[in-house]
Amino acid sequence: MKDHNPEPALNFASDNGGPVPQQVLEALARANDSYVPSYGADDLSQEVCDGLRRLFEAPDAAVFLTATGTAANVLALSTLSLPYQTIFCSELAHIHTDECNAPEFYTGGAKLTLVPEGAVMRPDALRAAIEGEENRGVHGPDRGAVSITNVAEDGTVYSLEALTALCDVARAYGLPVHLDGARFANACVRLGCTPAEMTWKAGVDVAVFGGTKNGLMGAEAVLFFDQAKARGFEHRRKRGAHLFSKHRYLAAQMQAYLQDDLWRDLAARANARADRLRAGLEALGVEMQNATHGNMLFARLPRHAQKELLRQGAIFHPWGDMSGPEDGLIPARLVCDWSMTEAAVDRFVAMTGAVLSGAARTG
Repeated sequence: MKDHNPEPALNFASDNGGPVPQQVLEALARANDSYVPSYGADDLSQEVCDGLRRLFEAPDAAVFLTATGTAANVLALSTLSLPYQTIFCSELAHIHTDECNAPEFYTGGAKLTLVPEGAVMRPDALRAAIEGEENRGVHGPDRGAVSITNVAEDGTVYSLEALTALCDVARAYGLPVHLDGARFANACVRLGCTPAEMTWKAGVDVAVFGGTKNGLMGAEAVLFFDQAKARGFEHRRKRGAHLFSKHRYLAAQMQAYLQDDLWRDLAARANARADRLRAGLEALGVEMQNATHGNMLFARLPRHAQKELLRQGAIFHPWGDMSGPEDGLIPARLVCDWSMTEAAVDRFVAMTGAVLSGAARTG
């Protein structure tokens, strides 16, 4: 596969903003032929669900497609959780910081209990949060699902051992586990594991196999490894206005994603660019905030350097207050998508080096 853009565009803002691979566009064009049954009753949709079952080594899994990660997450959580329960997640979980209270809305009122210590949950902290609930009788919520994000919102990739430890805690209290996998492929590639090893073999009950951040136009898969736990999902998807009439266009994207392990290839490319970026910045003495990563880095750079990089045309997100001291270090979030070129990475590193050395000379 050739790099999508020969010009080194310095866009590290988000993997949401990248292009769609040609294989996906061609699959959409093939699906755009004649008439087929609607609402997922077409042969292609059934083939894709079977393909996902094979990929996850879960022949009895209940599989559903949605167009957005928000829909995938909140519909899954609403199926697992009752309105008077609470969902345990990290303080920086996407379902808390970026979903506009969608979990609460779709569950009919289930609250979120935030497990402290930032973006990454620890088993002892999760256990303490769980123990802190169901101690007020009818005046407090029942314990509900546990939601884990891999890759976490601070760029960290949970190890298989860490995932299993969290699932073991949830299982000890009889709680189901949801895996938010918006960057599922990036985590899986980084760990060198199979989708099954990162989900049901670790103790996950329902997983989101994200595609949109990894090159798809808009398609996510939700897999319930126990069909009994999926009861009600189809009705919730329809009632929540997320059942596509022309479902084959979701299936076509996922078909291309699965073909020849395109999902893994795209994630490997994004991760490799992130590795190159990290190595280049660390060679300049730049400190990374996240110890491990998939395709997302948080680099601690001075405010003045970030402002100058943005002025010169680099695109990324400063991750903190830019109004403080100019030499103060704050994180810059840098995300590599599948189409990021080595030339773009090298150009950004060189630009950063020039900005930092220039500041050192003038200082």
